[in-house]
Amino acid sequence: EDIVYNVDESLSEIIDDNVIFSRISNITGDDITVTTIIRDDSSTDAVNRRIYDILYNNALGFDDLNGVNNSRDEAGEGISYAEIELNEKFYPDAVVIAFDTYCGETFVSDVALKATKAIEGMDNVGSVSCSVVDDVKMIPGVGYVSENTDDPVIVASVENTGDVGVVAGAAIGAVLGYQNTYLVRRNTACNVIPGSVIFSVSAIMNCNIIDLSHAFIHRCRLLE
Repeated sequence: EDIVYNVDESLSEIIDDNVIFSRISNITGDDITVTTIIRDDSSTDAVNRRIYDILYNNALGFDDLNGVNNSRDEAGEGISYAEIELNEKFYPDAVVIAFDTYCGETFVSDVALKATKAIEGMDNVGSVSCSVVDDVKMIPGVGYVSENTDDPVIVASVENTGDVGVVAGAAIGAVLGYQNTYLVRRNTACNVIPGSVIFSVSAIMNCNIIDLSHAFIHRCRLLE
């Protein structure tokens, strides 16, 4: 919890005229996901670099952070990165899905891509991005990561408040329908059989973060 507090405190210092929002949106197992909203692309490189430095300064493990390299040929298993365009006519509402593996379970990429396809083209979904790549990827302002990067993230903008739950529900259904996948609450201990993948789902609504696991666990109760 101290790490989460310290990271969020440092992220708050990034906020300026161009950076609207920057906070930890998901905590999945021992992985954290930072979501940032900026007005235009002019500061993307600088903001990404500051976020990377904040994560590095607070990390307990450095495997993924050290997987980032300035050389494309030296890129390793690094941090996941997804980026979308927001429609200025709507509040910057979004759904963020983050995965965590125990030993890099290879099926996680397929799970993430299926969840992405499940929400692409839905009503009032603006832009969707998944961090899974088939080749070396350049993270603006940070460096290169290889296709071996696991623990993917998905982000989708939603242009109607009433559809946030619909979009999140479609993604959750696509993931849970796959083998050995489990929905978890934000920042909780997770005891599952090795070989499994866990994921969390958050909504960002008018710069507020909502852990959607609570609502969906409640909704999925059987009525008798």
